[in-house]
Amino acid sequence: VNSLTIESHNNLPQPVPSNEDDDVDPAPTPAEASLLKKLLHKNLVESKQQIEVQRKDPTSPLYSAKSFEDLKLRPELLKGVYDMGFRHPSKIQELALPTLLAHPPQNMIAQSQSGTGKTAAFVLAMLSRVNPLLHYPQVLCLSPTYELAIQTGEVAAKMANHCPEILIKYAVRGEEVARGSKITHHIIIGTPGKALDWSLKYRFFDLSKLSVFVLDEADVMIATQGHQDQCIRMHKNLSKDCQIMFFSATYEREVMTFAEIIVPDPTIIRLLKEEECLDNIRQFYVDCKSMDDKYNAIIAVYANLSGQAIIFCHTRRTATWLADKLKADNLTVAVLSGDMTVEERIFVLDRFKDGYITVLVTTNVMARGIDVEQVSLVVNFDLPMDQHKNADYETYLHRIGRTGRFGKKGVAINFVDGPQSMALCKDIERHFGKPIKPLDIGSHDLRAKIRHTT
Repeated sequence: VNSLTIESHNNLPQPVPSNEDDDVDPAPTPAEASLLKKLLHKNLVESKQQIEVQRKDPTSPLYSAKSFEDLKLRPELLKGVYDMGFRHPSKIQELALPTLLAHPPQNMIAQSQSGTGKTAAFVLAMLSRVNPLLHYPQVLCLSPTYELAIQTGEVAAKMANHCPEILIKYAVRGEEVARGSKITHHIIIGTPGKALDWSLKYRFFDLSKLSVFVLDEADVMIATQGHQDQCIRMHKNLSKDCQIMFFSATYEREVMTFAEIIVPDPTIIRLLKEEECLDNIRQFYVDCKSMDDKYNAIIAVYANLSGQAIIFCHTRRTATWLADKLKADNLTVAVLSGDMTVEERIFVLDRFKDGYITVLVTTNVMARGIDVEQVSLVVNFDLPMDQHKNADYETYLHRIGRTGRFGKKGVAINFVDGPQSMALCKDIERHFGKPIKPLDIGSHDLRAKIRHTT
């Protein structure tokens, strides 16, 4: 762990310019990003994003649960909920659980980030639907990877701690069932390929007997070759009375097309788009002639803000060079890059979230949805480009959206070092329709300009 501390190198050479892509980190895969977020969010994040609910019958009343007692759960399940540290429902739980637990069962499509209590919501619904006297699978919950399935299974095991009669089986790599036998567990949690083999190839369980079918991380499923088709094949064998729950962190057209195939007559819960957080972020650009100009701009801006900063670089080499210079100036700094293991990344991010690190220098590996309330400054040391050297709008939004969270104001600084990066900056400004204003680092009223410009 101590090896993660950045040592200062006083004679460190200037890094190779960032357009040399020998050490550019690819963005994390959707599955990697999702696992990282799940492992980081040990505690609930109270999302301040607004949630929109679309019901199949708009005239029916919209119920919400202000307490877990409102849900009329079995006492042993309620005890499991409290044992897990939940005291009152999160926003997503408050809106989703009355629908998920309703009689007759109702289908749901829900958009929700990690850390909001989403997994606990659908696991609670799964456990509530089980009849322990029936010795066959009644619930199938699918996740896109082994690691994500295990994470869900651990939540289910904890919540069912006072329900020893409910049996849970993993359908993941390494798990085997004797040929010719039948699974007698009530809940199966696994990955699409394994579940498809067990149900349709080997007939270890009967899909038509399921009461609940859950697809978690559906946006990650779509990004994984074959998973979507495997899910659709299993879906075709469900009974018309099977309750279907579909969860995704994003709400893009491809995800919704998948959802429309899988989920008939759903209640839809969705978050308002992240673009709306741009209203809380003051965006600037700074003309820089050299790497040292960029460095001096960071020092000047950060000295006029409280809180923490995230700096995005194009390459690992630039990130390391910058972190060493900041370290030499007595800032507590860490680097997050693609050559680190998941465990190392989590260690750094935990230290950052807990306030032990004030400046995080990172490449493309900073996962979406990792929110730190006290981040007041985001710096694009290099503006994000796609593979064709055009402005990467999605990455830009994701980067600067690390500030301005939880209703707070934030500042985003973009470094412009030539005609190409100025063109990128103008493209981004046009795309989002939000001004990116010039900032004079030498201004005598820099603090006022950063803090009060709207």
